Amino acid sequence: MESVLSQVSVWSYAFATIVHALFGLYLAVAWRKGQRGALLIAAAVGGALWAGANWAFSVSGWGWLFQLANFFDVLRLAAWFGFLVALLSQPSADGEKNELPRWPGPGASAVVALAAGGVFCFSLGLPLYGTPMRTWAATSLLSSVFGLVLLELFYRAVPERYRWGIKPLALALGSLFAFDVYLYADTLLFSRIHPVTWSVRGFAHTLTIPLLAVSASRNPDWTLRVSVSRHVVFHSTALAGSGLYLLLIAGAGYYMRYFGGEWGEALQLALLFSGALFLCVLVVSGAFRARLRVLLAKHFFAYRYDYRKEWLSVTQALSVAGDGLSLGESVVKALADLVESPGGGVWLCDLNGSYSQQARLNMPDYGVREQADSELCRFLLEREWVVNLQEMRSGMSSGAGLPMPAWASELSDMWLIVPLISSGVLVGFVILLTPRTPVDVNWEVLDLLKMAGRQAASYIARMQTAEALIEARKFDAFNRMSAFVVHDLKNLVAQLSLMLRNAERHKDNPEFQADMLDTVRHAETRMRGLMAQLMEKTPINQRRPVQLKGVVEHVVQSKRMFKPCPRLLGCAPDLAVLAHAERLERILGHIVQNALDATPEHGSVSVELSQEGKFACITVRDTGSGMSVAFIREQLFKPFQTTKSSGMGVGAYEAQQYVNELGGSLTVQSEVGVGSRFDVRLPLAAQTQNASNEALAE
Repeated sequence: MESVLSQVSVWSYAFATIVHALFGLYLAVAWRKGQRGALLIAAAVGGALWAGANWAFSVSGWGWLFQLANFFDVLRLAAWFGFLVALLSQPSADGEKNELPRWPGPGASAVVALAAGGVFCFSLGLPLYGTPMRTWAATSLLSSVFGLVLLELFYRAVPERYRWGIKPLALALGSLFAFDVYLYADTLLFSRIHPVTWSVRGFAHTLTIPLLAVSASRNPDWTLRVSVSRHVVFHSTALAGSGLYLLLIAGAGYYMRYFGGEWGEALQLALLFSGALFLCVLVVSGAFRARLRVLLAKHFFAYRYDYRKEWLSVTQALSVAGDGLSLGESVVKALADLVESPGGGVWLCDLNGSYSQQARLNMPDYGVREQADSELCRFLLEREWVVNLQEMRSGMSSGAGLPMPAWASELSDMWLIVPLISSGVLVGFVILLTPRTPVDVNWEVLDLLKMAGRQAASYIARMQTAEALIEARKFDAFNRMSAFVVHDLKNLVAQLSLMLRNAERHKDNPEFQADMLDTVRHAETRMRGLMAQLMEKTPINQRRPVQLKGVVEHVVQSKRMFKPCPRLLGCAPDLAVLAHAERLERILGHIVQNALDATPEHGSVSVELSQEGKFACITVRDTGSGMSVAFIREQLFKPFQTTKSSGMGVGAYEAQQYVNELGGSLTVQSEVGVGSRFDVRLPLAAQTQNASNEALAE
C-alpha cells in the first residue's frame, strides 16, 4: 500500500508542479503592472515551489524537503491572504473605498507569522502544543480557517450584481481551504499525516487552477490580460464530459459483469457497445453541440461570443466559398452558425425589381417573392432591424408596427430575417430557420447579426458589381468585333460594287467571268468567316504558322480590279509567322485598300515581302495624297477617326493592335502630296518558337 501511495504522491505533486508553473508563467506574461496581479502571480509561483518540493520528497524521502515544502506552503498562503486583502481594499464601483473592518490586514499578517512559527517548531522538533506535529497541524489549521473567514468577508462585501466575476475565485479558494482544514484537523486528532489525503492534496489544489483562470479573465481590473478561449473551453468540456461518461459506463459494466452471473459478460459487452454508440451519436449531433455551446456561453463567459473569432470566421466564410458552397450559401452558413440555426435562404433583387430566393442551405425552395416597395423591404432598409418572426407569431411586438408578411405566417419554420444593406441600399435579406436549441435573441445576438449582415451585403454587392462589369466587357468586346466585321463587310461590298459596275462592259468576256466567279467565291468565304467569328464559333486569336508569301499574293490578287492595280514587287519565299491567317490577311488588306483609296488612277501601289534579320517585313508603298506628321501622330491609329466620307476609322487601329499583339511593329512614313509607306514587321515563326522555349526554360 505504501508503494502505491508513494506512486500516487509522485504523480500528484508532479502534475501540480507543472500546472502551477505554467499558470504562473502565463500570468507573468499577461501582467500589466498591478498589485493584485502581482500577488496572484506570487501565489501561483509559491504553489509551484510547494508542489515541487513535495514531489522531490515523494521521490527521495528526505525529511528536509518536506520541511522546505511546508515553508513554501506558508509563502503561498501569505500570497493568497495578501491577494484577498488587496481585493477587500479596492475601490467600489462609484470610486469610494468599501466600509470594512480594519482587522483583515493585521490579522492576516499575524496568522501567517503564527503558521511560519508552527513550521519552524515542527522542523526543530519543538513541542509547543503537544508534539511538534500537533503544533504544526494546529497552526496550519488556524491559517486555513482564517482563509475561509477572509474569503467569506470578501464575498459578502461584493455587491450582488458583481459577484458573477468572483464566483469561480470564491469556489476555488473555498475548496482549497476546506481541503486543508480536513487534512490538518485529521492530523491534529490522530497525531499523524494521513498518507492518502496528503497524496491527493496535489491533485485537489491543481483542480482549482481553471476556476482561478476564469475569474481572472472576468476581472480585467486585476490588470491581468487573461483570456479563456471559448474554443478550448468547449472542447475541454466535451472531452471531460466524454471521459466521465465512459468511466460511468465502464464502472456499470464492471459491476454488471461481477454480479450478473452467466449473463454478466454478455451484458457488459452490450452495455459498452451501446454506450460507445450513444457517445458517437452525441459527438456528431449538431443539436447537442449547439446546446453545449449555449450552456457554456451562459454560465462561463461575460459575453456570449468571442468577437475576434466570430469576425474572422464570417470573413473567411464570405471571402472563400469553399466546400462546394456558392457565395449565397456561404452567407447563409456564416449567419446561421452564429445563432445555431441549421440553415436558411438568401433573397436578392432580380431583374423584375422583386426579391426572390437566390440561394438556400438546408431550406426548401418556397417560391416566396417580395416586392422592392413592400412594407417589409421599406422597414428593413429604414430601420435595419433583425425581424424575429417567432415573436411576431406569438404576439410580441418585435417589428415596431410591421405587419406579419402573409408567407411568414404560413411557413412556421422561418425564424429571423436579417437585412443585407450596403451603402444605403437593401441588397437583399437572409431568412434563417428555427435553431437546433433555444437561443435567447438579445441585444448581443442582434448586433452580431447586423455586423455580419453588413459584411455579407458588401461581398454580395461587390459580386454583383463584378458580374455587371464582366457583362459590360463582354458587350464591349462584342461591339468591337462587330465594328471590325462591319468594316470588313464594307470593303467586300465595295469590291462587289466595283465588279457590278464593270459587269455591263465585260459580261461577255470569259476572263472577266472567271474573275467575277473567283471574286464572288472569295467574298462568300470571307463573309462566312466573319459571321463565324461574330458568333464565336472559331477562335479568332488562335495562332498557327502562316506562310506570308501566299497571304501577300492573295491580298494583291483580291485587289486586281481596283484602279490603280497593286503590284507585287518582290516576295521572299519560306517566311512564316505565328498568326491567325484570316485576321492577318484582313489587316494587310486594310493597309492595301487604304493605299488604293488615297491614290489616283494614274498613281501606283506596290507590295513587297522581305526579311530583315529575325523579322519578316511587308512594305506597302503608294503615290497618293500622303499624310501629315500631326495626322499620323494624333488621328491615324485612333479608333473612329477617318477622313473618308464612307469610312469607319477602325482599319488602321485594328492593324496596329494586331501587329503589336503578335510582337511586331507597324511604322508609317508619309509626306503630303508625295505618298506613304507602311512597314509591317513580324517575328519569324522559328524565332517566336525559340523565344517561347526560352521563357518556359526560365
